[in-house]
Amino acid sequence: MRAFDVLGDPVRRRLLELLGTQERTPGDMAAVIQEEFGLSQPAVSQHLKVLRDAGFATVRVEGTRRIYAINAAPLRDVDGWVSAFRHLWIHDEGTARQ
Repeated sequence: MRAFDVLGDPVRRRLLELLGTQERTPGDMAAVIQEEFGLSQPAVSQHLKVLRDAGFATVRVEGTRRIYAINAAPLRDVDGWVSAFRHLWIHDEGTARQ
């Protein structure tokens, strides 16, 4: 599943976390990513492009600004794939957790 290639990167996961709370501009996200990961604006832009190309993020133009938002559809696909394994960590009461 290509989604895991996209989600395998901690910077892209963090960008999705940021988009999961509200729509954001690239500059807003770059400030956070630069502080947390030490990446430049162009590097953050490349990660945003990967998210857009994979369908995890959308972008719209408002005047001179670009506004990014999360697209939940690929995340639903990931959840569907993971759900086949959910029984491995959901236990009945009284069963020891591994």
